[in-house]
Amino acid sequence: MSNLVVLPIVIPLLAAVIAIFLHRKLPIVRIFTQVVIAINLCVVTFVLFYVNQNGTVVLEAGDWVAPFGIVLVGDLLSLSLVLTTNIVAFACSLYAPKSLDEDKEEFYFYTFFLLLITGVSGAFMTGDLFNLFVFFEVLLMASYGLIILGGERVQLRESIKYVLINLFSSMLFVTTVAFLYSVVGTVNMAQIAERVAEDGQSGILTGIAILLFFVFGTKAALFPLYYWLPKPYIVPNPVISALFGALLTKVGIYSILRVFTTIFPHEESVFQFFIWIAALTLIFGTIGALSTNNIKLIIAYNIIPAIGFMLLGIGVFNATGFSGSVYYLIQDMLIKAALFLLVGAISYLAGTSDLRKIHGFIHHYPLLGWLFFISTFVLAGIPPFSGFIGKLLLIQGAFESGEIVVALIGLGASLLILLSVMKIFIRGFWGEKDDSIVPDHKKARGFIIPIAFLLFFNVLLGVGAEWFYPSIESIGNYLLDPTSYIQTVLKE
Repeated sequence: MSNLVVLPIVIPLLAAVIAIFLHRKLPIVRIFTQVVIAINLCVVTFVLFYVNQNGTVVLEAGDWVAPFGIVLVGDLLSLSLVLTTNIVAFACSLYAPKSLDEDKEEFYFYTFFLLLITGVSGAFMTGDLFNLFVFFEVLLMASYGLIILGGERVQLRESIKYVLINLFSSMLFVTTVAFLYSVVGTVNMAQIAERVAEDGQSGILTGIAILLFFVFGTKAALFPLYYWLPKPYIVPNPVISALFGALLTKVGIYSILRVFTTIFPHEESVFQFFIWIAALTLIFGTIGALSTNNIKLIIAYNIIPAIGFMLLGIGVFNATGFSGSVYYLIQDMLIKAALFLLVGAISYLAGTSDLRKIHGFIHHYPLLGWLFFISTFVLAGIPPFSGFIGKLLLIQGAFESGEIVVALIGLGASLLILLSVMKIFIRGFWGEKDDSIVPDHKKARGFIIPIAFLLFFNVLLGVGAEWFYPSIESIGNYLLDPTSYIQTVLKE
Protein backbone atom coordinates (compact mmCIF):
# COMPACT_ATOMS: atom_id res chain seq x y z
CA MET A 1 0.00 0.00 0.00
CA SER A 2 2.87 2.41 0.74
CA ASN A 3 3.86 2.38 -2.93
CA LEU A 4 0.52 3.96 -3.86
CA VAL A 5 1.55 7.13 -2.03
CA VAL A 6 3.90 8.09 -4.85
CA LEU A 7 1.23 7.78 -7.56
CA PRO A 8 -0.32 11.25 -7.07
CA ILE A 9 3.12 12.63 -7.94
CA VAL A 10 4.20 10.15 -10.61
CA ILE A 11 0.94 10.09 -12.60
CA PRO A 12 0.85 13.83 -13.46
CA LEU A 13 4.64 13.89 -13.92
CA LEU A 14 4.59 11.12 -16.54
CA ALA A 15 1.49 12.65 -18.13
CA ALA A 16 3.33 15.99 -18.41
CA VAL A 17 6.11 14.30 -20.39
CA ILE A 18 3.61 12.60 -22.69
CA ALA A 19 1.73 15.89 -23.17
CA ILE A 20 4.90 17.43 -24.66
CA PHE A 21 4.55 15.14 -27.68
CA LEU A 22 0.80 15.76 -28.00
CA HIS A 23 0.84 19.54 -27.60
CA ARG A 24 -0.34 20.27 -31.16
CA LYS A 25 -3.03 17.57 -31.12
CA LEU A 26 -5.48 19.54 -29.02
CA PRO A 27 -8.52 17.22 -29.03
CA ILE A 28 -6.29 14.36 -27.87
CA VAL A 29 -4.26 16.27 -25.27
CA ARG A 30 -7.41 17.82 -23.76
CA ILE A 31 -9.10 14.46 -23.25
CA PHE A 32 -5.81 12.88 -22.16
CA THR A 33 -5.32 15.53 -19.44
CA GLN A 34 -8.89 15.22 -18.18
CA VAL A 35 -8.65 11.42 -18.02
CA VAL A 36 -5.27 11.55 -16.23
CA ILE A 37 -6.58 13.98 -13.60
CA ALA A 38 -9.74 11.88 -13.15
CA ILE A 39 -7.62 8.75 -12.62
CA ASN A 40 -5.38 10.63 -10.20
CA LEU A 41 -8.46 11.84 -8.34
CA CYS A 42 -9.68 8.25 -7.94
CA VAL A 43 -6.24 7.06 -6.77
CA VAL A 44 -5.94 9.82 -4.16
CA THR A 45 -9.50 9.16 -2.94
CA PHE A 46 -8.70 5.47 -2.48
CA VAL A 47 -5.42 6.16 -0.62
CA LEU A 48 -7.11 8.78 1.58
CA PHE A 49 -9.87 6.30 2.47
CA TYR A 50 -7.24 3.69 3.35
CA VAL A 51 -5.28 6.13 5.52
CA ASN A 52 -8.47 7.25 7.27
CA GLN A 53 -9.16 3.60 8.16
CA ASN A 54 -5.64 2.33 8.85
CA GLY A 55 -3.40 5.30 9.70
CA THR A 56 -0.51 7.15 8.07
CA VAL A 57 1.37 5.52 5.20
CA VAL A 58 5.10 6.21 4.70
CA LEU A 59 7.02 5.47 1.50
CA GLU A 60 10.80 5.13 1.82
CA ALA A 61 12.13 5.54 -1.72
CA GLY A 62 14.57 2.82 -2.79
CA ASP A 63 14.08 1.09 0.60
CA TRP A 64 16.44 3.62 2.19
CA VAL A 65 15.22 3.71 5.78
CA ALA A 66 14.24 7.12 7.16
CA PRO A 67 15.95 9.47 7.86
CA PHE A 68 18.59 8.50 5.28
CA GLY A 69 16.45 8.36 2.15
CA ILE A 70 13.67 10.30 0.45
CA VAL A 71 10.44 9.91 2.40
CA LEU A 72 6.86 10.59 1.31
CA VAL A 73 4.28 10.80 4.10
CA GLY A 74 0.65 10.10 3.31
CA ASP A 75 -1.31 11.23 6.35
CA LEU A 76 -4.82 12.67 6.59
CA LEU A 77 -3.56 16.24 6.26
CA SER A 78 -1.36 15.80 3.20
CA LEU A 79 -3.76 13.50 1.34
CA SER A 80 -6.77 15.74 2.02
CA LEU A 81 -4.90 18.63 0.42
CA VAL A 82 -3.73 16.48 -2.52
CA LEU A 83 -7.34 15.37 -3.06
CA THR A 84 -8.51 19.00 -3.03
CA THR A 85 -5.71 19.89 -5.45
CA ASN A 86 -6.94 17.27 -7.90
CA ILE A 87 -10.56 18.41 -7.59
CA VAL A 88 -9.42 21.93 -8.54
CA ALA A 89 -7.25 20.52 -11.33
CA PHE A 90 -10.12 18.51 -12.82
CA ALA A 91 -12.40 21.57 -12.86
CA CYS A 92 -9.65 23.63 -14.52
CA SER A 93 -9.04 20.90 -17.12
CA LEU A 94 -12.71 21.20 -18.11
CA TYR A 95 -12.60 25.01 -18.14
CA ALA A 96 -9.34 25.43 -20.06
CA PRO A 97 -10.59 24.54 -23.58
CA LYS A 98 -13.44 27.06 -23.18
CA SER A 99 -11.13 29.80 -21.92
CA LEU A 100 -7.80 29.50 -23.74
CA ASP A 101 -7.04 30.35 -27.34
CA GLU A 102 -5.78 27.36 -29.29
CA ASP A 103 -2.32 28.88 -29.78
CA LYS A 104 -1.95 29.17 -25.99
CA GLU A 105 -3.08 25.60 -25.49
CA GLU A 106 -0.57 24.43 -28.10
CA PHE A 107 2.25 26.27 -26.36
CA TYR A 108 2.65 23.44 -23.80
CA PHE A 109 -0.17 24.61 -21.50
CA TYR A 110 -1.09 21.07 -20.49
CA THR A 111 2.53 20.13 -19.79
CA PHE A 112 2.97 23.12 -17.45
CA PHE A 113 -0.45 22.44 -15.93
CA LEU A 114 0.42 18.83 -15.07
CA LEU A 115 3.87 19.81 -13.76
CA LEU A 116 2.19 22.33 -11.46
CA ILE A 117 -0.02 19.60 -10.02
CA THR A 118 3.07 17.41 -9.61
CA GLY A 119 4.91 20.10 -7.66
CA VAL A 120 1.98 21.00 -5.43
CA SER A 121 1.21 17.35 -4.61
CA GLY A 122 4.87 16.64 -3.87
CA ALA A 123 5.14 19.65 -1.57
CA PHE A 124 2.14 18.43 0.42
CA MET A 125 3.50 14.88 0.77
CA THR A 126 7.26 15.19 1.20
CA GLY A 127 8.79 14.26 4.54
CA ASP A 128 11.99 16.30 4.38
CA LEU A 129 12.80 19.98 4.02
CA PHE A 130 15.17 19.72 1.09
CA ASN A 131 12.60 17.92 -1.04
CA LEU A 132 10.06 20.51 0.03
CA PHE A 133 12.40 23.02 -1.62
CA VAL A 134 12.69 20.78 -4.70
CA PHE A 135 8.92 20.50 -5.12
CA PHE A 136 8.58 24.25 -4.57
CA GLU A 137 10.92 24.72 -7.52
CA VAL A 138 8.97 22.27 -9.68
CA LEU A 139 5.70 24.12 -9.11
CA LEU A 140 7.39 27.51 -9.50
CA MET A 141 9.02 26.57 -12.82
CA ALA A 142 5.64 25.40 -14.08
CA SER A 143 4.06 28.65 -12.88
CA TYR A 144 6.73 30.68 -14.72
CA GLY A 145 5.70 28.97 -17.94
CA LEU A 146 2.01 29.55 -17.25
CA ILE A 147 2.21 33.19 -16.21
CA ILE A 148 3.80 34.28 -19.51
CA LEU A 149 1.54 32.12 -21.69
CA GLY A 150 0.37 34.49 -24.39
CA GLY A 151 3.33 36.85 -24.15
CA GLU A 152 1.34 40.06 -23.61
CA ARG A 153 3.26 43.08 -22.35
CA VAL A 154 1.40 43.24 -19.03
CA GLN A 155 2.12 39.53 -18.44
CA LEU A 156 5.82 39.99 -19.07
CA ARG A 157 5.96 43.03 -16.78
CA GLU A 158 4.21 41.27 -13.88
CA SER A 159 6.09 38.02 -14.45
CA ILE A 160 9.43 39.80 -13.85
CA LYS A 161 8.25 40.84 -10.39
CA TYR A 162 6.83 37.38 -9.72
CA VAL A 163 10.00 35.56 -10.81
CA LEU A 164 12.37 37.88 -8.91
CA ILE A 165 10.43 37.59 -5.64
CA ASN A 166 10.30 33.81 -5.90
CA LEU A 167 13.96 33.51 -6.89
CA PHE A 168 14.97 35.52 -3.84
CA SER A 169 12.77 33.49 -1.49
CA SER A 170 14.01 30.23 -3.04
CA MET A 171 17.66 31.23 -2.52
CA LEU A 172 16.88 32.11 1.08
CA PHE A 173 15.00 28.82 1.49
CA VAL A 174 17.87 26.58 0.37
CA THR A 175 20.38 28.65 2.38
CA THR A 176 18.25 28.32 5.50
CA VAL A 177 17.94 24.56 4.98
CA ALA A 178 21.75 24.42 4.78
CA PHE A 179 22.01 26.38 8.05
CA LEU A 180 19.56 24.01 9.71
CA TYR A 181 21.44 20.96 8.41
CA SER A 182 24.69 22.35 9.81
CA VAL A 183 23.06 22.58 13.25
CA VAL A 184 21.02 19.36 13.45
CA GLY A 185 22.72 17.17 10.82
CA THR A 186 19.59 16.08 8.93
CA VAL A 187 16.87 17.37 6.61
CA ASN A 188 14.24 14.75 7.52
CA MET A 189 11.48 16.67 9.27
CA ALA A 190 10.73 13.95 11.82
CA GLN A 191 14.39 13.66 12.85
CA ILE A 192 14.83 17.44 12.88
CA ALA A 193 11.85 17.60 15.25
CA GLU A 194 13.48 15.08 17.59
CA ARG A 195 16.78 16.96 17.67
CA VAL A 196 15.18 20.38 18.11
CA ALA A 197 13.18 18.98 21.04
CA GLU A 198 16.36 17.56 22.59
CA ASP A 199 18.07 20.94 22.18
CA GLY A 200 15.07 22.80 23.60
CA GLN A 201 14.93 25.03 20.50
CA SER A 202 17.95 27.19 21.25
CA GLY A 203 18.30 30.74 20.00
CA ILE A 204 20.01 29.75 16.76
CA LEU A 205 17.22 27.29 15.95
CA THR A 206 14.58 29.94 16.66
CA GLY A 207 16.46 32.27 14.32
CA ILE A 208 16.39 29.60 11.61
CA ALA A 209 12.67 29.13 12.27
CA ILE A 210 12.07 32.86 11.69
CA LEU A 211 13.99 32.69 8.40
CA LEU A 212 11.82 29.77 7.28
CA PHE A 213 8.73 31.73 8.27
CA PHE A 214 9.94 34.62 6.13
CA VAL A 215 10.36 32.24 3.16
CA PHE A 216 6.97 30.59 3.59
CA GLY A 217 5.32 33.91 4.45
CA THR A 218 6.55 35.39 1.17
CA LYS A 219 5.13 32.46 -0.79
CA ALA A 220 1.88 32.56 1.20
CA ALA A 221 1.54 36.38 0.80
CA LEU A 222 1.36 37.30 4.47
CA PHE A 223 1.66 40.90 5.70
CA PRO A 224 3.91 42.72 4.84
CA LEU A 225 5.14 40.29 2.16
CA TYR A 226 1.93 40.26 0.10
CA TYR A 227 2.77 43.30 -2.03
CA TRP A 228 3.81 41.14 -5.00
CA LEU A 229 0.64 39.08 -5.20
CA PRO A 230 -2.50 40.70 -6.68
CA LYS A 231 -1.51 41.69 -10.21
CA PRO A 232 0.63 38.66 -11.20
CA TYR A 233 -2.40 36.50 -10.34
CA ILE A 234 -4.81 38.34 -12.67
CA VAL A 235 -2.71 38.94 -15.81
CA PRO A 236 -2.74 35.36 -17.15
CA ASN A 237 -5.80 33.56 -18.46
CA PRO A 238 -8.55 32.98 -15.83
CA VAL A 239 -7.92 29.24 -15.68
CA ILE A 240 -4.29 29.94 -14.78
CA SER A 241 -5.38 32.56 -12.23
CA ALA A 242 -7.64 29.92 -10.68
CA LEU A 243 -4.76 27.46 -10.37
CA PHE A 244 -2.50 30.11 -8.84
CA GLY A 245 -5.13 31.50 -6.47
CA ALA A 246 -6.27 28.09 -5.29
CA LEU A 247 -2.93 26.32 -4.93
CA LEU A 248 0.27 28.37 -4.76
CA THR A 249 -0.23 30.46 -1.63
CA LYS A 250 -1.76 27.41 0.06
CA VAL A 251 1.52 25.51 -0.29
CA GLY A 252 3.17 28.35 1.64
CA ILE A 253 0.64 28.27 4.50
CA TYR A 254 0.73 24.45 4.57
CA SER A 255 4.53 24.63 4.97
CA ILE A 256 4.12 26.96 7.97
CA LEU A 257 1.53 24.62 9.45
CA ARG A 258 3.64 21.49 8.98
CA VAL A 259 7.05 22.91 9.93
CA PHE A 260 6.00 24.90 12.98
CA THR A 261 3.73 22.24 14.49
CA THR A 262 6.22 19.43 13.88
CA ILE A 263 9.68 21.01 14.21
CA PHE A 264 9.41 24.35 16.02
CA PRO A 265 6.50 24.21 18.47
CA HIS A 266 8.58 25.09 21.53
CA GLU A 267 8.78 28.90 21.46
CA GLU A 268 5.48 30.49 22.52
CA SER A 269 6.52 34.01 21.50
CA VAL A 270 6.81 32.89 17.86
CA PHE A 271 3.15 31.88 17.80
CA GLN A 272 2.12 35.15 19.44
CA PHE A 273 3.95 36.86 16.60
CA PHE A 274 1.92 34.74 14.14
CA ILE A 275 -1.33 35.98 15.66
CA TRP A 276 -0.53 39.65 15.09
CA ILE A 277 0.82 39.02 11.60
CA ALA A 278 -2.51 37.25 10.94
CA ALA A 279 -4.44 40.27 12.22
CA LEU A 280 -2.51 42.69 10.01
CA THR A 281 -2.91 40.35 7.02
CA LEU A 282 -6.67 40.33 7.60
CA ILE A 283 -6.85 44.12 7.82
CA PHE A 284 -4.71 45.01 4.83
CA GLY A 285 -6.09 42.25 2.63
CA THR A 286 -9.67 43.43 3.10
CA ILE A 287 -8.64 47.06 2.51
CA GLY A 288 -7.13 46.00 -0.82
CA ALA A 289 -10.28 44.10 -1.81
CA LEU A 290 -12.44 47.15 -1.06
CA SER A 291 -10.15 49.59 -2.90
CA THR A 292 -10.68 48.48 -6.50
CA ASN A 293 -13.40 48.15 -9.12
CA ASN A 294 -11.54 45.48 -11.09
CA ILE A 295 -13.47 42.28 -10.39
CA LYS A 296 -10.37 40.11 -10.89
CA LEU A 297 -8.35 42.23 -8.45
CA ILE A 298 -11.14 42.01 -5.86
CA ILE A 299 -10.86 38.21 -5.87
CA ALA A 300 -7.05 38.31 -5.95
CA TYR A 301 -6.93 40.62 -2.90
CA ASN A 302 -9.33 38.30 -1.08
CA ILE A 303 -6.63 35.61 -1.14
CA ILE A 304 -4.73 37.65 1.45
CA PRO A 305 -7.27 37.78 4.34
CA ALA A 306 -7.98 34.07 3.80
CA ILE A 307 -4.30 33.35 4.47
CA GLY A 308 -4.60 35.57 7.53
CA PHE A 309 -7.42 33.41 8.88
CA MET A 310 -5.34 30.26 8.38
CA LEU A 311 -2.32 31.75 10.15
CA LEU A 312 -4.57 32.80 13.05
CA GLY A 313 -5.51 29.14 13.59
CA ILE A 314 -1.82 28.20 13.67
CA GLY A 315 -0.95 31.07 16.00
CA VAL A 316 -3.52 30.22 18.70
CA PHE A 317 -1.87 26.77 18.87
CA ASN A 318 -4.72 24.60 20.03
CA ALA A 319 -6.54 21.66 18.45
CA THR A 320 -9.60 23.76 17.58
CA GLY A 321 -7.48 26.39 15.84
CA PHE A 322 -5.56 23.76 13.86
CA SER A 323 -8.82 22.09 12.83
CA GLY A 324 -10.17 25.46 11.74
CA SER A 325 -7.06 26.23 9.70
CA VAL A 326 -7.23 22.89 7.89
CA TYR A 327 -10.99 23.11 7.24
CA TYR A 328 -10.64 26.69 6.02
CA LEU A 329 -7.61 25.79 3.89
CA ILE A 330 -9.48 23.01 2.08
CA GLN A 331 -12.62 25.01 1.42
CA ASP A 332 -10.67 28.11 0.42
CA MET A 333 -8.77 26.18 -2.26
CA LEU A 334 -12.12 25.21 -3.76
CA ILE A 335 -13.88 28.56 -3.47
CA LYS A 336 -10.95 30.63 -4.75
CA ALA A 337 -10.74 28.42 -7.83
CA ALA A 338 -14.49 28.80 -8.38
CA LEU A 339 -14.39 32.59 -7.95
CA PHE A 340 -11.46 33.09 -10.32
CA LEU A 341 -13.26 30.98 -12.92
CA LEU A 342 -16.45 33.00 -12.30
CA VAL A 343 -14.88 36.43 -12.71
CA GLY A 344 -13.00 35.13 -15.73
CA ALA A 345 -16.29 34.08 -17.30
CA ILE A 346 -17.91 37.41 -16.43
CA SER A 347 -14.99 39.37 -17.89
CA TYR A 348 -15.06 37.34 -21.10
CA LEU A 349 -18.84 37.59 -21.58
CA ALA A 350 -18.98 41.29 -20.66
CA GLY A 351 -15.81 42.22 -22.55
CA THR A 352 -14.36 44.00 -19.49
CA SER A 353 -13.31 43.41 -15.89
CA ASP A 354 -14.19 46.98 -14.84
CA LEU A 355 -17.19 46.73 -12.52
CA ARG A 356 -18.30 50.25 -13.45
CA LYS A 357 -18.99 49.05 -17.00
CA ILE A 358 -20.97 45.92 -16.08
CA HIS A 359 -24.63 45.92 -15.05
CA GLY A 360 -27.79 43.89 -15.44
CA PHE A 361 -25.81 40.74 -16.17
CA ILE A 362 -28.32 38.49 -14.42
CA HIS A 363 -30.91 39.17 -17.14
CA HIS A 364 -28.64 37.48 -19.68
CA TYR A 365 -26.92 34.86 -17.51
CA PRO A 366 -29.15 34.08 -14.47
CA LEU A 367 -27.44 30.77 -13.57
CA LEU A 368 -24.02 32.40 -13.64
CA GLY A 369 -25.40 35.14 -11.37
CA TRP A 370 -26.80 32.77 -8.77
CA LEU A 371 -23.62 30.68 -8.77
CA PHE A 372 -21.72 33.86 -8.00
CA PHE A 373 -24.23 34.75 -5.27
CA ILE A 374 -23.68 31.37 -3.57
CA SER A 375 -19.92 31.83 -3.93
CA THR A 376 -20.02 35.15 -2.07
CA PHE A 377 -21.80 33.49 0.85
CA VAL A 378 -19.24 30.65 0.91
CA LEU A 379 -16.32 33.09 0.84
CA ALA A 380 -17.72 35.33 3.57
CA GLY A 381 -18.56 32.40 5.86
CA ILE A 382 -22.33 32.65 5.87
CA PRO A 383 -24.03 29.53 7.33
CA PRO A 384 -24.59 26.78 6.33
CA PHE A 385 -21.74 26.94 3.81
CA SER A 386 -18.22 25.60 4.33
CA GLY A 387 -16.61 28.99 4.97
CA PHE A 388 -18.78 29.31 8.09
CA ILE A 389 -17.55 26.00 9.55
CA GLY A 390 -13.89 26.94 9.12
CA LYS A 391 -14.31 30.44 10.52
CA LEU A 392 -16.39 29.18 13.44
CA LEU A 393 -13.59 26.83 14.44
CA LEU A 394 -10.96 29.57 14.00
CA ILE A 395 -12.89 32.09 16.09
CA GLN A 396 -13.61 29.43 18.72
CA GLY A 397 -9.90 28.54 18.83
CA ALA A 398 -9.01 32.23 19.26
CA PHE A 399 -11.48 32.62 22.15
CA GLU A 400 -10.12 29.45 23.80
CA SER A 401 -6.65 31.04 23.74
CA GLY A 402 -7.93 34.38 25.02
CA GLU A 403 -7.21 36.22 21.75
CA ILE A 404 -10.46 38.19 21.85
CA VAL A 405 -9.22 41.24 19.92
CA VAL A 406 -7.91 39.24 16.98
CA ALA A 407 -11.10 37.16 16.93
CA LEU A 408 -13.12 40.37 16.65
CA ILE A 409 -10.82 41.57 13.87
CA GLY A 410 -11.56 38.28 12.07
CA LEU A 411 -15.31 38.80 12.43
CA GLY A 412 -15.03 42.36 11.13
CA ALA A 413 -12.89 41.21 8.21
CA SER A 414 -15.56 38.64 7.31
CA LEU A 415 -18.16 41.38 6.97
CA LEU A 416 -15.84 43.46 4.79
CA ILE A 417 -15.02 40.42 2.64
CA LEU A 418 -18.76 39.93 2.11
CA LEU A 419 -19.09 43.59 1.13
CA SER A 420 -16.17 43.42 -1.31
CA VAL A 421 -17.60 40.50 -3.29
CA MET A 422 -21.28 41.33 -2.86
CA LYS A 423 -20.71 44.64 -4.65
CA ILE A 424 -19.81 42.61 -7.76
CA PHE A 425 -23.21 40.91 -7.56
CA ILE A 426 -25.15 44.08 -6.76
CA ARG A 427 -23.48 46.31 -9.34
CA GLY A 428 -22.64 43.76 -12.01
CA PHE A 429 -25.59 41.40 -11.99
CA TRP A 430 -28.40 43.50 -10.56
CA GLY A 431 -29.87 46.59 -12.14
CA GLU A 432 -31.25 47.46 -15.55
CA LYS A 433 -30.75 45.09 -18.46
CA ASP A 434 -27.84 46.04 -20.70
CA ASP A 435 -29.19 45.71 -24.24
CA SER A 436 -25.74 46.19 -25.74
CA ILE A 437 -24.75 42.70 -24.56
CA VAL A 438 -25.31 39.89 -27.06
CA PRO A 439 -25.65 36.74 -24.92
CA ASP A 440 -23.42 33.78 -25.75
CA HIS A 441 -25.26 31.02 -23.90
CA LYS A 442 -23.26 28.20 -25.47
CA LYS A 443 -20.01 29.67 -24.16
CA ALA A 444 -21.61 30.39 -20.77
CA ARG A 445 -22.68 26.73 -20.39
CA GLY A 446 -19.08 25.65 -20.95
CA PHE A 447 -17.98 27.95 -18.12
CA ILE A 448 -20.78 26.95 -15.74
CA ILE A 449 -20.11 23.18 -15.56
CA PRO A 450 -16.63 23.31 -13.91
CA ILE A 451 -17.74 26.19 -11.64
CA ALA A 452 -20.78 24.23 -10.46
CA PHE A 453 -18.52 21.19 -9.93
CA LEU A 454 -16.34 23.17 -7.50
CA LEU A 455 -19.29 24.78 -5.73
CA PHE A 456 -20.85 21.37 -5.19
CA PHE A 457 -17.91 20.41 -2.98
CA ASN A 458 -18.03 23.76 -1.17
CA VAL A 459 -21.70 23.28 -0.36
CA LEU A 460 -21.09 19.64 0.60
CA LEU A 461 -18.35 20.66 3.06
CA GLY A 462 -20.86 22.99 4.70
CA VAL A 463 -24.16 21.10 4.82
CA GLY A 464 -22.34 17.78 5.33
CA ALA A 465 -19.94 19.07 7.95
CA GLU A 466 -20.87 16.30 10.40
CA TRP A 467 -19.41 13.77 7.94
CA PHE A 468 -16.09 15.54 7.51
CA TYR A 469 -15.51 17.20 10.87
CA PRO A 470 -14.41 14.04 12.79
CA SER A 471 -11.53 13.59 10.34
CA ILE A 472 -10.62 17.29 10.49
CA GLU A 473 -10.77 17.19 14.29
CA SER A 474 -8.40 14.21 14.31
CA ILE A 475 -5.99 16.22 12.10
CA GLY A 476 -6.13 19.07 14.63
CA ASN A 477 -5.25 16.72 17.50
CA TYR A 478 -2.56 15.07 15.35
CA LEU A 479 -0.91 18.45 14.67
CA LEU A 480 -1.04 19.44 18.34
CA ASP A 481 1.06 16.40 19.30
CA PRO A 482 3.80 15.72 16.68
CA THR A 483 4.91 12.54 18.47
CA SER A 484 2.66 10.38 16.29
CA TYR A 485 4.13 11.83 13.07
CA ILE A 486 7.71 11.41 14.31
CA GLN A 487 7.23 7.82 15.47
CA THR A 488 5.45 6.80 12.25
CA VAL A 489 8.16 8.21 9.98
CA LEU A 490 11.12 6.99 12.03
CA LYS A 491 9.41 3.69 12.98
CA GLU A 492 10.20 4.14 16.66
